[in-house]
Parts: sequence; C-alpha cells; structure tokens
Amino acid sequence: MLDSKKFYNFLKKNNINFFTGVPDSLLKNFIYLLDKKKKEEHLSVGNEGLAIALAAGHYLSSGNPALVYMQNSGLGNAINPLNSIANKEVYGIPMLLLIGWRGEIIKKNKQVDDEPQHLYQGKITLKQLKLIDIPYKVINKDTKNFKKIITQSKQLSISLQKPVAIIVKKGTFKKNKEKKIFSKKTSYPFRKKIIEKIIEKSKNNSLIISTTGYTSRELYHLRFLRNENVSKDFLMVGGMGHAVSVSAGIAKNLKKKKIICIDGDGSLLMHTSGMQNSAMMKNFIHILINNGVHDSVGGQKINSIKLNYRQISKGFGYDFYFKSSTLKKFEKNMDKALKLNKSVFIEILSQAGITSNLPRPKEKFILRKKEFQKILKKNAKY
Repeated sequence: MLDSKKFYNFLKKNNINFFTGVPDSLLKNFIYLLDKKKKEEHLSVGNEGLAIALAAGHYLSSGNPALVYMQNSGLGNAINPLNSIANKEVYGIPMLLLIGWRGEIIKKNKQVDDEPQHLYQGKITLKQLKLIDIPYKVINKDTKNFKKIITQSKQLSISLQKPVAIIVKKGTFKKNKEKKIFSKKTSYPFRKKIIEKIIEKSKNNSLIISTTGYTSRELYHLRFLRNENVSKDFLMVGGMGHAVSVSAGIAKNLKKKKIICIDGDGSLLMHTSGMQNSAMMKNFIHILINNGVHDSVGGQKINSIKLNYRQISKGFGYDFYFKSSTLKKFEKNMDKALKLNKSVFIEILSQAGITSNLPRPKEKFILRKKEFQKILKKNAKY
C-alpha cells in the first residue's frame, strides 16, 4: 500500500501545492492530511465542478498545476468546466485529477463488489476520460513507481496544456496511524436519533426523501427495526446534492401531503440552487442535519463554520426557519412545521459518526421505485 504522507510530500516536491475537491472514501487516508492545511494550500468545495474552477484560478495566478481530488461519480459535475474551460482547445489549463475508482473493473468482464449506484459508473469511468481526451494512469496497493507517475503526469499536463488523471483503486493508500477523531458535542444528538424522531412525528402525514450516504442507510435500518415498509421512503443512494430537487418534484404534484426532505450539509452545499424551487412548495419541510463533515466517506471537514442557514434559507424564499441543537427542541420545531401550510427549513446540529453497524438496502432499486410509486399514486392529484 502507498504511504499517504510520502505521496503528499512528493506532490509538494513537484510544486503541486494547492489541493481542492470533494472527499471520497477511497482517498480518505490521503485527504486526512489536507484537513489541517491552511486555505492557501487546501480548500474543500461543494461539488467537483467548483474544484476544477478553483484549480484553474490557481494555475492562472501561480503558473503551477493544482491537484483536484474526487470520487469517479463526481466526474459528472466536473465535465462541464473540464471541457469548456480547462480543455486545450479553450484555455488549456494543466491540473492533476486524483480520482477514486468506485466499482472498478478488476479484469475484462469482472467488476469489484460494490454498491449498485457505483457499478455503472465504475464500468464507464475510463471510457469517460478517453472520450474527453484526458490521459490517465491507474495506481493500486502494489504500485511501486508512484513518484515516476506523479512526475510524468505533471510534465504531461504542462506539455499538453490540459488535465491529466491518476485513477486510484480500492485499498491503495495505507490507513493512517492517527485515527480520525470526531469532536463530540455532548448536547448534540446523533443523526439516527434525529431520523427516528422524524419517523415518529410524521408517519401519518408525510412522505420522506432522504439524501445519500449514512442518512438513507439509517432511515432504512430504522424502518426495518420498526417492522415498517422499508420501501415507503425514497432513498437517494446516489445523486449527491439532488435530494432537495427530487423532493420538490414530488411536492409540486402532491399538494395535500407534507413532503419531508432529510438533507445533509455536504449534500446541500453541492447543489444549493435547488432550494429556489423547494422554497416555493407550501407543503415542503426541508430538514438539514448539520454535523460539519462528509460523514460517510471518512469524516472530512466541510468549510461551513461561518455559514448562516437562516439567511440562506430566507434568501432562497423559505417561509419559516427553525434551528435545533437538542431532540426536545427539534420535536417542537417538527410539530410547528407539520401544522404550517408554508415552506419550512429546519436546521438541527448533530454529532458526526454512526452509533452502530448499518445494513444497506437489500431490495433491487427498480422494485423499490415501483413500490414507492404505488404509494405516490394513492396520494396524487391526478
């Protein structure tokens, strides 16, 4: 396995001294090293397209390529600025892309065991890079010549005046000796307890759409433990940042039902503009579980300390904003929200981390979709 510190130090030795991106679980041991760096060296962002733009600005003002890290699912967000800004036929911006390869191809016609939402992306990742003419090298736990790959990738990026990628397979980076320690806020509840309260308060009067990651897995687990229909909620197993828009699309058609979107801070920041539509829905309750980290990919910090979600939600047009830091206050806010015929944004502060091992949904997603649609049709206006 590769030592993250040695990998990082060699990047720095090659004058790659600015890092930006969206965290990925395959890269977490490398990204841990960046969490404590100052903003001049590292900035995490809401989505991968922003990272490409930051890297472009860094190159323009410094003359040195930056490194952009992401999961391969993030290529979708990155492709627009890669093609329309960084491409050699436009501005020709050199940069290194460090991409975690979820759903990797082990060999021809054989794929690593991974979650359903990662399998198709894993099949097409290298094809996508070829299609947009980005050269790449693949590294894994047995790679010995990573220094040569870094040197050659940077040189190639500069000589061709375009991005070059390093694709990272599962298990490439060693685990850090220092474990990731979440800051414990004893007064803040865990996310699972918050979701449990949402279920209790809203079970007879709403439909729930939950964001990707631990949030959906915890909701699924709680339904199972309560012996309830595990397909009655729509779980965003992929499409990070789009839970609010899926929810708004449902809310506009089911005006007599309360539509509850359970969101996370990392997810919301990825595509915040979706709030301009959800805020118009008078049957919409947007619950932001704010723990300050990208929890399901390793707990990397989010640059959200100074964000004021009261101002943000009001600015996008939500009628009401409530904030909670305890379950008791959250319950009261939920009671208020369920009675209002207005759009409501509820922020609740939460501890990071999970309280138990979490199962993943066992049902095929196509079947889950059909079951969920049956529930929607019972409540639709048409």
